[in-house]
Amino acid sequence: MSAAIEHTELPGHAKYRRLFTPLQIGSVTVKNRAIMGSMHTGLEESPDGFERMAAYFAERAAGGVGMIITGGIAPNEEGGMVFRDENGDAVFAASKLSTQAEADGHRLITDAVHTADPDVKICMQILHMGPLAMNDQLVAPSAIKSRISKFTPNELDAAGIEKQINDHVNCAKLAQKAGYDGVEIIGSAGYLISTFLVEKTNQRTDEYGGSYENRMRFALEVVRRCRAEVGEDFIIIFRIAGMDMLQGGMSWDEVALLSRELEKAGASVISTHFTWHESAVPTIATMVPRAAFTSVTARVRKEVSIPVITSNRINMPQVAEDVLAQGDADLVSMARPMLADSEFMNKSAEDRADEINTCIACNQACLDHTFSGKTTSCLVNPRACHETLLKYEPTATPKKIAVVGAGPAGLAYATVAAERGHHVSLYDAAAEIGGQFNLAKLVPGKEEFYETLRYYNRMIEKLGIDLHLNTRVDTDMLADGGFDNIVIATGISPRVPELEGIDHPSVIGYVDALRGTKPVGRKVAIMGAGGIGFDVADFISHDGPSGAQDIDVFAREWGIDFKNHPRGGVTGIEPQVASAPREIFLMQRKETAVGKGLGKTTGWTHRLTLSRRGVKMMNGIDYLKIDDRGLHFLRDNKPDYLEVDTIIICAGQEPLRTVFDKAKARGLPVELVGGAFEAAELDAKAAIYQASHMAAAV
Repeated sequence: MSAAIEHTELPGHAKYRRLFTPLQIGSVTVKNRAIMGSMHTGLEESPDGFERMAAYFAERAAGGVGMIITGGIAPNEEGGMVFRDENGDAVFAASKLSTQAEADGHRLITDAVHTADPDVKICMQILHMGPLAMNDQLVAPSAIKSRISKFTPNELDAAGIEKQINDHVNCAKLAQKAGYDGVEIIGSAGYLISTFLVEKTNQRTDEYGGSYENRMRFALEVVRRCRAEVGEDFIIIFRIAGMDMLQGGMSWDEVALLSRELEKAGASVISTHFTWHESAVPTIATMVPRAAFTSVTARVRKEVSIPVITSNRINMPQVAEDVLAQGDADLVSMARPMLADSEFMNKSAEDRADEINTCIACNQACLDHTFSGKTTSCLVNPRACHETLLKYEPTATPKKIAVVGAGPAGLAYATVAAERGHHVSLYDAAAEIGGQFNLAKLVPGKEEFYETLRYYNRMIEKLGIDLHLNTRVDTDMLADGGFDNIVIATGISPRVPELEGIDHPSVIGYVDALRGTKPVGRKVAIMGAGGIGFDVADFISHDGPSGAQDIDVFAREWGIDFKNHPRGGVTGIEPQVASAPREIFLMQRKETAVGKGLGKTTGWTHRLTLSRRGVKMMNGIDYLKIDDRGLHFLRDNKPDYLEVDTIIICAGQEPLRTVFDKAKARGLPVELVGGAFEAAELDAKAAIYQASHMAAAV
């Protein structure tokens, strides 16, 4: 069992006593059990990246986290990655640390963190991407192409293996010189080290291939030689795939043996990761239950005496506290939650968990950006990774501001403006705040939106925003209110296509379908396959408890055996997905594949889920008319029709600008934000981003 110091009464709130208990790692004391886990942000490659990363990490250090792990830094050129856009053109190359000059740049980061809080530890992740690198020098133990890569790697010879080991050692030593407290060596996810461990990617016949003892050799040599170079007081974290979610992946016995041998080789901490990037199991999306994988970490923890880190979908302090109380881990890694709220730990310590801006695991502004070559941020916190560019500074001239509409844009504008010292009145015709968030929270797997609404309700109360619900605003009210600024955030109205028979009794809108205010039949056509269409298809095809709320349901639906831990956790396990309780056709006009426009890191999960439920996806549809026979259309220039009970319209949105137009006509100081400004697609990320920037400038 991993050793941990005795729990004592601490300054942190007693409710989260374990979370705020210090931990000894060798000669180093980590002040609490919360780690900001590694996330590549794109700042690593920006011209002003070191300055921006310094501000970004320093803000999290000041926010109370115990340890920070940076985004991945390559130990050499062949271990880096060139991110590419949809046309295959290079966008940027991942950064590396192999020279003293590069180490000097990292000093900005480590000095900023240690200045913000000398007790916070910061470790740099060494990430050699191996067969996932996108350059002509990429290398791997065998010349086996990854399913998700365009390139076949060059097979390493004996000299090449020695070079890669030495480059890891050099990188660790330079990180130490740059002021880092340690390094995390990533040996999971399908990157270089993990491909040595798994038989299907390591077909070597020399001392680095064949038996598992040989396949472990590369990982152990990297750790052993790094430890010899950096000394005993420098933290070395090794990240293993506790369950790699690969058919034919690592067995439990192999994971356990690797963990024990890593400790012998000199690792200070074992960090458990789950999945390879090419796995067909979601591990970080909002449909994944909170703390779904910590039972795997608990098994690893029993194998070693050094501390063990767990991760994935731990987004609130009580979840972290429960994981620690169960003995599943010594430390809890929360990466995206620290994007969403840099003050996560300070708020937890002061019993202000209701003020935490919770990560909803949407991935829209973080991982989707990362894998598209864009700078990472956060849907619910657009300041993330933009700390030097987007500042919420106190205003010297408080204004009286009216915000009309309490959806995502209105809420963001109102809270940022009020935080800066403006006097804000917020109006909405509905009985509750949230706008389209109130529809999103109804979709199975998107229950985290309840947390976002809890956060905004608390901020409205804390910031003294004057909230008026059940209130339809007219221009007389606005004109008589004496407002200096009027912000119209009235959102959107669902678009109704011009189509013969669109008023047929079988036709309903997506709002009625999600709210259940109109019945949905047993045979359904959904017109429109954007994000809304997929949400509606998910909602009406779902039967039983949500997998996001039940680990057993999640495991059955994705074919994971947590109890017996077969190879990869999934080998030989068939997903058990209940067929939809109705026949569903998800249709779109576009010729492209249905769902192509969904999020880069989560879209495949939605497509696969619906496919397994038997939802039929149809593209290239030219709608003709609706009548008693059903929905008539052309496909491949051939007429056809679907005899359906219900037709659900998900054909996009139109901005609601009536109040704006009337107010502007009267010469009132109005401006548009969010869906009322542009309603091409329901886009909370764009709405919150725009509103936050506008409120920061008012």
